[in-house]
Amino acid sequence: MNETVVQLQHVNIYQGGNLVLQDVNFSVNRGEFVYLVGKTGTGKSSLLKTLYGELPLTEGEATVVGFDLKTMNWKKTPFLRRNLGVVFQDFQLLTDRNVHENLKFVLKATGWKDEKLMEDKINDVLDKVGLKSKGFKMPFEMSGGEQQRVDIARALLNSPKLILADEPTGNLDPETSDEIMQLLFRIAKDEGSAVLMATHDFIVINRYPARILKTETGKLMDSAVSA
Repeated sequence: MNETVVQLQHVNIYQGGNLVLQDVNFSVNRGEFVYLVGKTGTGKSSLLKTLYGELPLTEGEATVVGFDLKTMNWKKTPFLRRNLGVVFQDFQLLTDRNVHENLKFVLKATGWKDEKLMEDKINDVLDKVGLKSKGFKMPFEMSGGEQQRVDIARALLNSPKLILADEPTGNLDPETSDEIMQLLFRIAKDEGSAVLMATHDFIVINRYPARILKTETGKLMDSAVSA
């Protein structure tokens, strides 16, 4: 189970030509849950964008789910992202189609062809997030918590080794946040997907303790190292 899915060594992360994080070193294993915290503007989002190939890596060594970020280009990026699940704060669901069609759209975009396999996969991920009977619903008919569950279901479609969750409880009430956190922890445990979750919500962190990576004054601190 101790397969490393993220490994960064002496990485410098830039945003628009500015160095935002210097000499970043950490690794994440399969099935591990890790928080990413830090004030706005300290490089959290830039780090996530580097991990899923939106920002280029120019200095240091990094592999994510077996892909070398240094050699990443626009041709290789879709293959990297097929092995990742990304969960956004604002859901980013397609508003003109129902939940089932949202999920099918992603499968087709990532190369799935077989109708039966697609149906089976959609039913499987909706079941995992507790929405088995909600595939026919349009996003606007759903609560924020349900939409976030759809977003997580979408992230699970290609059985990712790594899920990057950017403030997934940011727009949710405390009770719904609890449900989403329990779901993410269960996915890490049962599916073996590593989860790296950026958050500002220290109530959530206190209720669901896990390893913490913190961005501060251009550095990344790791609670596993400093503990």
